[in-house]
Amino acid sequence: MKIIQKYFLTLFSLLLITQFCQAGPPFDTDDPEPVGFKHWEYYLSSMHSVQPGFMTGTLPHFEMNYGIIPNGQIHMELPMNYNFIQHKDFQYGYSNTELGFKYRFFQSKDKSFQIGAFPIFEIPTVKNTNFDNNLQVYLPVWIQKSWKKLTTYGGCGYWINTGTDNKNWLYAGWEVQYDFSERFTLGGELFYRTASSVSSSSFAGINLGGLVNFSDQFHLIYSFGHSITRDKSFMSYIGFLVTI
Repeated sequence: MKIIQKYFLTLFSLLLITQFCQAGPPFDTDDPEPVGFKHWEYYLSSMHSVQPGFMTGTLPHFEMNYGIIPNGQIHMELPMNYNFIQHKDFQYGYSNTELGFKYRFFQSKDKSFQIGAFPIFEIPTVKNTNFDNNLQVYLPVWIQKSWKKLTTYGGCGYWINTGTDNKNWLYAGWEVQYDFSERFTLGGELFYRTASSVSSSSFAGINLGGLVNFSDQFHLIYSFGHSITRDKSFMSYIGFLVTI
């Protein structure tokens, strides 16, 4: 019985960790706009998902983006993952490295409409049985439309999710945000995921968040959300962004 319970809890943690395949901080949904040519973005962030008796997330994760060509950026994320299961040991460690390349292949003359792709690879780096050590590949397409202070973007992507009892799955999401001033931006997203394993089900949620610009270089980003399906998940993200 203890072996079955341990297997179930481990599988449960692996399923929830897939919720942290991050896209466009502080949201799951991303946009097609890359970092400017020869410019950098550095993130130091933490994100969490809480369900009754279980909590999982990153504490922290480091993310870097660099505009390597016009309309194109390279991406790397290094996460320290954790699981907290009620009445069980706290699990903490590093497992997968995230690498990606975002390319904007269309932009209107007035720059108000954009389309891009952002393939991402979750690559097993350190063997850690507490977390998912299987290769995952994300193939999304994102579109964006802007009207001065109002911006909306979204799209969908296909996750190739290798590993025993895992399933390939789809993500779709849409975000709307408004620049209230040069300092403050607020927005929200609605997203949906299909089942990522034989033991999981589809998942839908909503996030609200924003951006606080302390200066041209230093920013605070955050979001808070909740599932709108029956699994009662609470999600949060907070991070510091440096742009150069």
